[in-house]
Amino acid sequence: MKQILLAAALFAATTLVRAQDFQGMAVYESKTSTSDIKTRMESSKELTPEMRAMAENMMKKMFEKTFILNFDKTTSVYKEEEKLEAPGQNQVPGRMMSSMLGGGGTFYKNVKDKTYTVDKEFMGKEFLVKDSLPKLDWKMESETKQIGGYNCFKATAVRKASKSDIRNFRPKKADDKKDAKPEKEKTTNLMDDVEVPDTITITAWYTPEIPIAQGPENYWGLPGLILEASDDKTTILCSKIVLNAKEKVAIKAPTNGKVVNQKEYDEIVIKKMEELREMQGRNGGFQMRIGN
Repeated sequence: MKQILLAAALFAATTLVRAQDFQGMAVYESKTSTSDIKTRMESSKELTPEMRAMAENMMKKMFEKTFILNFDKTTSVYKEEEKLEAPGQNQVPGRMMSSMLGGGGTFYKNVKDKTYTVDKEFMGKEFLVKDSLPKLDWKMESETKQIGGYNCFKATAVRKASKSDIRNFRPKKADDKKDAKPEKEKTTNLMDDVEVPDTITITAWYTPEIPIAQGPENYWGLPGLILEASDDKTTILCSKIVLNAKEKVAIKAPTNGKVVNQKEYDEIVIKKMEELREMQGRNGGFQMRIGN
């Protein structure tokens, strides 16, 4: 009986997607674990409880975000939900960090052409990153679960970790710290204790009941909309879906910014991060400014 109902749902969904003007909207909640940073802050003697509380509040805003995905049969636009900033709030560091956290722009995907375009602002400069969608060799798993009433199937893949995305930072292993400075010479430079792995394993849950090869961020290529994607630090979960609303949304690629490919953009970000790290080392370690 369950298989019959699922088959009927898939037939209805396929008919719906084939409609000429098919369009949908999905809301995703993204959350990145900050336990590693919190542990480092708790061990720091330079941070007062008040400074620590302010820093944790700032991290929550940085690492817990809401995104909107508007999609049709072959294209989509993924963008952070716009929120009003408090008067006088320092927005420049926030925009820079947002770009390093997979946000900060309009992420356009065309799964038919297998290309993407995303506009990013970094260090006061606008970039337009245009490249081919990363090929993900999905392994179909047997596990299933429901997300928001939709039947979802599990799939896993391994992809190269981007060194320009700070969500990929991981604490260095004990063996990697054997050349570390003596305790009395240690600074509070967070970059000294982190590294980026070569690859990251992704777990995704997709629903064939919405048979399009779309998903949040640069996730794509499964026989159904991806409703959840996660690695060991970041989870992106769909909280709402609206199909064929009366008001249609224009799904267009962004056009502003200096055109670069992903490799070129990563090199720009990594170079600037290394420069900032050197500056912090000369100034006696990591310094955190909050507010003005």
